[in-house]
Amino acid sequence: MVKRVVWQRFRAGILVAGFLWFLTSAGMLPARETAPSRPNILFICVDDLKPVLGCYGDPIARTPNMDRLARRGMRFELAFCNQAVCAPSRNDLMLGSRSTTIGIYGLSENFRSAVPNAVTMPQYFMKYGYRTESVGKVFHVGHGNHDDPASWSVPSVIEKVVEYVDPKNSANGQLTREEAYFTNQKLDQIGRLPRGAAWEKLDVPDTAYADGRIAEEGIKRLRAAKERLEKEGTPFFIALGFVKPHLPFTAPKKYWDLYNPAEFRLATYQELPLGAPPIAGKRGGEILNYDPLSMENLKTDDIQRTLIHGYYAATSFADAQIGKVLDELDRLGLADSTIIVLWGDNGFHLGDHGIWTKHTNYEQAVRIPLIIVAPGITPPGSVTRQVAENVDIFPTLAELAGLPRPTGPQPIEGVSLVPALRDPNARVDDHAYHCFPRGEVMGRAIRTERYRLVEWKKIGAPTSTAQYELYDYQTDPEERENLVDKLPEVAQKLKAILARYPEAAIPLAQRRKNR
Repeated sequence: MVKRVVWQRFRAGILVAGFLWFLTSAGMLPARETAPSRPNILFICVDDLKPVLGCYGDPIARTPNMDRLARRGMRFELAFCNQAVCAPSRNDLMLGSRSTTIGIYGLSENFRSAVPNAVTMPQYFMKYGYRTESVGKVFHVGHGNHDDPASWSVPSVIEKVVEYVDPKNSANGQLTREEAYFTNQKLDQIGRLPRGAAWEKLDVPDTAYADGRIAEEGIKRLRAAKERLEKEGTPFFIALGFVKPHLPFTAPKKYWDLYNPAEFRLATYQELPLGAPPIAGKRGGEILNYDPLSMENLKTDDIQRTLIHGYYAATSFADAQIGKVLDELDRLGLADSTIIVLWGDNGFHLGDHGIWTKHTNYEQAVRIPLIIVAPGITPPGSVTRQVAENVDIFPTLAELAGLPRPTGPQPIEGVSLVPALRDPNARVDDHAYHCFPRGEVMGRAIRTERYRLVEWKKIGAPTSTAQYELYDYQTDPEERENLVDKLPEVAQKLKAILARYPEAAIPLAQRRKNR
């Protein structure tokens, strides 16, 4: 009740501020009295985080801080990224535009190559008087890509995604493949560089790794933001990008010790779906850039159990750092005036279908955690089955902050989730859209509350050339069988929805070659 009253007063302040702005425009008040009161934004990004959290019903996960965040706000049961790979997923989030619209599907191309004048979400908030700041991995930096200075009021703090404390784990202190990728070094020599270890378990302080330092810097930023609020009334948009549980699974030993490896359940179905087109699956990839992993030992129980253990330990490590930030937000008295978003950029395969990491259109790669806390708006501890996707978050936060709906200049393709945030049973859309390319073939997908349809075909080719997948998550949550031939009526309905979307844009690099 106290929070609701505080927020109602806060919203009333926005209306008063708008009236004061009107009076000032008419020359009746001096400009310095018009600064609007707006909610602060704390945006927490977590790299490669799938919904293996206590608040999502995982019985093993030790994630007390993300769980308490869910108790404060609303948990989205059915949230999905628009493409299961870091850079495009973050572009979709920050632009409100899908990968298939701007035509950037890989890690190396910066989004401004396709949409130079785009106004990103933090840029938009900056336009309305917010101070925007970024710490850690928010935009994807690496693989030839870089940060977006135009989005931030001050330079970003970029931290390491891949790092080791023990030099033995980085090939005796050499530059390893993934370290090179994420620091934009020797990108033309990746295959000749040594592999770093897939995990590290040492008795070291949290700040030995990036996430501990990101939390420390985030706390400093909150303290400074509180001072600015008191002196200048400047609201903040602070984005903290935690890098775990991204590989390698490097986390202090105490987080590994939270788990008994024998408790972990290995994926029960490690084959590709029966009847699925071969192009939909994946073997190897990113995971093989880490020592001692190989296609053969990835099939063994010991290696699988260690990787799952490492993923959970790294998740608990990130959770503890998020807890430190939330504690400071509360201590500073900012919780009642701050909208908090917890968002994972993509899911993660842990051996299901025999796949590791992401880069597919399957559920484990595409489904993400999404928790939004908007004091006085979201019922505490609520859960919704409203289907949500990355591009929805930009218009949602704009509405929560009392700002006009963003208009680009890039296409804003998401819908505001505010009706669902007010009432978990409200519905603003009935499906999510996502994609993943395989060479010249694009996989575009529709995910409803129950089904997923994936269409695989070359961009621009007729639908008669397409191959399809259809999965029923009510009867087959592990995607054991492609049901497209067994459920023709469902398939036709979902194909009709997919047909409403424009054809996927040709990849930017290919467009350049064709000029």
